[in-house]
Amino acid sequence: MAGTAQAQTSESPAAGTAAAGAAAAQSAAKTAQDDVEIIVTTTAQKRFENIQNVPLAVQVVTPAQLEAQGVRHFQDLGKVAPSLTVRPAEHPVNSNVSLRGVGTFAFGIGVESSVAVTVDGVPLAFQARAFTDLPDVAMIEVLRGPQSTLYGKAASAGLIKIMTTQPTSDFHVKANLLATDDSEYGGNFSVTGPINDKLGYVLSASYSNWDGNVKNLFNGKQVNGRETFNSRGKLKWKASPDLTFTLSGNYLNGNTTVGRPFIRMASTALLRGVAGQTSNVVLPGVVISEKNQTVSNNYESRTKYWGWGTMLRTDINIGKLNVLGLTSYDRFRLDDYLDHDDTSATVPQGSNIQVGAFKSRLFTQEIRVLSPGTDAFRYALGIYYANVGFQRPFLRGPSFSLANWYATSGSRQIAAFGQIDWEFVKNLTATVGGRAQNERVKYTFKDNIPNTSYAGHASDNATTYRLGLQYQATPDVMVFGSYATGYKGQTYDLTTGFNQNRAAAGPIRPETSKDKELGVRTQFFGRRMTFNVTYFDTNYTDLQAQSIETLADGTTNFRLTNVGGLNTKGLEFESAARVTRDLTISGAATYLDATYTSFPVAQCYPTQTAAQGCTGSPGRQNLTGTRAVQAPEWKASANIDFAPAITEKLNGVLQGSWQYQSSVYYVARDPQAFQPAFSLFNLSAGVRDHNRRWEAVVFVNNLFDKQYYPSLVNSAGNFGNQIATQVVLPRDFRRYAGIRFGVNY
Repeated sequence: MAGTAQAQTSESPAAGTAAAGAAAAQSAAKTAQDDVEIIVTTTAQKRFENIQNVPLAVQVVTPAQLEAQGVRHFQDLGKVAPSLTVRPAEHPVNSNVSLRGVGTFAFGIGVESSVAVTVDGVPLAFQARAFTDLPDVAMIEVLRGPQSTLYGKAASAGLIKIMTTQPTSDFHVKANLLATDDSEYGGNFSVTGPINDKLGYVLSASYSNWDGNVKNLFNGKQVNGRETFNSRGKLKWKASPDLTFTLSGNYLNGNTTVGRPFIRMASTALLRGVAGQTSNVVLPGVVISEKNQTVSNNYESRTKYWGWGTMLRTDINIGKLNVLGLTSYDRFRLDDYLDHDDTSATVPQGSNIQVGAFKSRLFTQEIRVLSPGTDAFRYALGIYYANVGFQRPFLRGPSFSLANWYATSGSRQIAAFGQIDWEFVKNLTATVGGRAQNERVKYTFKDNIPNTSYAGHASDNATTYRLGLQYQATPDVMVFGSYATGYKGQTYDLTTGFNQNRAAAGPIRPETSKDKELGVRTQFFGRRMTFNVTYFDTNYTDLQAQSIETLADGTTNFRLTNVGGLNTKGLEFESAARVTRDLTISGAATYLDATYTSFPVAQCYPTQTAAQGCTGSPGRQNLTGTRAVQAPEWKASANIDFAPAITEKLNGVLQGSWQYQSSVYYVARDPQAFQPAFSLFNLSAGVRDHNRRWEAVVFVNNLFDKQYYPSLVNSAGNFGNQIATQVVLPRDFRRYAGIRFGVNY
């Protein structure tokens, strides 16, 4: 049974805001035990609405669902959202997020993701900022397909909205502790309540630590782990009945350790082709196999990161109108260190390292006007301003692939947007939305090896729009159709190899998309069951991807550029059923057909031969008609939650979850980057207070100990073009168990 998360609450404010939606999700757990209807709320259209009435492809995920699926980290969100795939990398900045098979496969500091991430309505400038724990989540919304009209140029493939705990009018304490049998431990808490009748607060903090599931035989340390501290505070001041201010601040500090085991290695492979440097020599003690969890690195690969941000939210009621202001500022820094050769070889080629830093700052201002959500004619209008800057120093060497450069990137965006929904005939609603924006981008690049410097800037105007029609056939059946356009801004490819040819080529053109969707939202059996299905068909033009350009002087230039097109289409299903007051079943599934419609000049994968399609000089392949990378044909997840009464005050807890993914290529056509289909099962059992004031649960994740890889790396280039394949292991690569205890007062 396919499904969506359940925010079960009997309260539905008619014209609430995003903050109200998150507050409602916070209180969901308390009322869920006594409710029979399944009510899911969303802020997808920048107002608080029942998801069954929203003509968009959106999935809502609650903290309870995250717990059942063993999701405590951003990169695991794909387990609960089948249209979402997150491919981890050696560093968070190189990880990739894609929706419906569309993502950004480039690493330059000026290149935006195709999937935007917002926290409490404020966008993150740097997607790596999101790759941390999810400690104080009230709910998460995954909006699929182009969302550029309401959410801007970084949401051309979709949006992940994270809403955090909000101030409450009465005192509440929520805390959780967790420990596992493989040395993970952590805890989080949030305290909310009033200071007086006009002032409320939230204080949240969390800490987690996991040594990792890979052992570095060179020094005996565990790697592939993480340590994170998160904190957030909010003050909400009701200055008058019609004026409310919410000031929030957050601080993040953490680190990760890196270990990428080799799972395949040709017997003839030699590190950088150096005689005698076989795998036994450069990886002493490592037994290379599909289940290998050891590395031998003579340099500690890791990251260190920290960041802070602040936001002021202003809510003003003017008659029936709500005026919302969001002002934010954010800074983030990540330092990355990598054993570039991934060995402990004693020859010079075994001491190659990468060292760099990513620094970002972001200022945004949004002003939004919302009409009452219950009117037949309703609208949301707004203006948006953003100013973002990045810095990237980078050093690699000293033996091979030398690099030593410093780059900066900046952009300034001004936009106006709006959406009108008009029920012009009873139960028939038309939607018209649009966005107009101007963006200026600039860059500098100084290469310290040839001692060259480049700088440039560009400006662009763009418009996007959305048209839709929605029919409420019965109180429990809604059908809709929509047509929307998407836009991803122009950029520069500021990576190693930037030269005069790249500078002369100018910015990469914007990527645009056209999306068609048809959907049905239904409820049955007194609204105890929901079943939703969406069909989508999206065409992307001027797709931004790495390609080989032949310049006017006959030379070639490998860089991020506009390669052609991509089409993604398929079906998305969500369902949830409250079988009894104590038993709930939910799940979701996505069928995806994502294909490059035009990609004639793509880079060959390592070891690819002419017979396998790699031709020309430099080698290239034609991917037109090929399935897009990181786009499994099927993904699905399902949950069961059974909480029968044991005594008058005590309930049992039995939760089970299942995740399925069909086979997928992480690099087009590369057999070394192919992940076969797999299924995972999680199980948890325990007891809880009847009113969910406390809960104690024992859990087992990856119950049947199924091994899989969320990312594979073809490293043949480092080993004489012989097979050498590395992996990034997932948190649940092996079965593990633990205990979790929570209180909620």
